[in-house]
Amino acid sequence: MDEVNQMIHTISLSMGAAWASGINLYATLLTLGLLGATGNMTLPPDLQILTNPLVIGAAGLMFAVEFVADKMPGVDTGWDSIHTFIRIPAGAMLAAASLGEVNSAITVTAAILGGTLAAGSHATKAGSRVLINTSPEPFSNWLASLAEDAAVIAGVWAALAHPYIFLVVLLILIILMIWVLPKLWASIKTVFAVLGRLFTGNKGTPPSMDNPHSPRR
Repeated sequence: MDEVNQMIHTISLSMGAAWASGINLYATLLTLGLLGATGNMTLPPDLQILTNPLVIGAAGLMFAVEFVADKMPGVDTGWDSIHTFIRIPAGAMLAAASLGEVNSAITVTAAILGGTLAAGSHATKAGSRVLINTSPEPFSNWLASLAEDAAVIAGVWAALAHPYIFLVVLLILIILMIWVLPKLWASIKTVFAVLGRLFTGNKGTPPSMDNPHSPRR
């Protein structure tokens, strides 16, 4: 039974860190580092580096920068675009490092799953922000960003303290991501199509393949 509990705990930390990294990497690193440094949680050996004061300080500084940037309409989307190349690899690395000393095949599998999960949570966050930015008021951005920050911190803590509950919630979130991502993508394409027509001055409706009066090639 102890082996099963340890396995569940490890999976919860691995996938929880990956999921949270896709939303806010620096909040994830800071939370893990502080929990480990204060003795509230015992991190795997490969994650002990996060308890180093320099790492905590760097994560805290970048979290403060992201805290401000993530609440500015337009800037948040640019920030998310840049962090596509940071959050996903970091999520894969954290997922693999959370396992400790295991078979190499298991480590690679965890990295693949962690990177995919980080990509999903990142795409959901970034895509929803594009749609939120179509609103002229900034309050929706603030509320969305604060909710994301709270979800990451609470999620990392729950992954360590209540792994069984967290894994059930994570499974629900994964199902929701699978359902919502295609809808987000369709909505984003519509937004960019409208913006394209505004910038080009073409306010007409693009010809449809089903329209018999559309010009033929």
